[in-house]
Amino acid sequence: MDHDHDLGRRQALGPMTERLHRQFAGTFNEQTIERLLADSFDRLRASAHYDAFLPLLAERFAVERLLAVARTRDGAADRTPTVLFLCVHNAGRSQMAAGFLEHLAAGRVHVLSGGSAPSERINPAVVEAMAEVGIDITASYPKPWTEETLAAADVVVTMGCGDACPVLPGTRYLDWELDDPAGRALEEVRPIRDAIQQRVHTLLEELVGPRTPA
Repeated sequence: MDHDHDLGRRQALGPMTERLHRQFAGTFNEQTIERLLADSFDRLRASAHYDAFLPLLAERFAVERLLAVARTRDGAADRTPTVLFLCVHNAGRSQMAAGFLEHLAAGRVHVLSGGSAPSERINPAVVEAMAEVGIDITASYPKPWTEETLAAADVVVTMGCGDACPVLPGTRYLDWELDDPAGRALEEVRPIRDAIQQRVHTLLEELVGPRTPA
């Protein structure tokens, strides 16, 4: 690796490294944390241009991956199901599905998403369509799927990535045939959003049953 890039990356990630050391102390050693954080930085840097936000997003990405490793390692100790939504760019369908499941599950399901070729940003029409139904995904960002998130998933839902989507034996796979919202106007995104919402409702009830009224 280029020495200047390595040095610049370590300087940019310094505060994030210290926070992750504290957060995962006793769970992962410092070398594992630093390796995943650096790899998360490089993967995001290769797929998008986040500029000043890149170190913070790399930290979030690394946390997601470290938690996925911890859940995989703990096995039966964590019985909360994990769902991974995959599409090509992680900018439309998979982001809407993840947004709906996080909102509806309210902590009863671990939710992950990723893409085979992540875009630079989430589709603005998708963000607006989700805001219309009261779900804010402005803090989300396109990212690649990783070995850690794939291994942690009990269910992988694919949406249009075809052969580019990874396959792990023993994992339940669902393929949702949905139009790609890329390049579509808001009025064309709404039916896609609504179809995703219906499918997420069904999946959630399959995984944890209907929510009991308070």
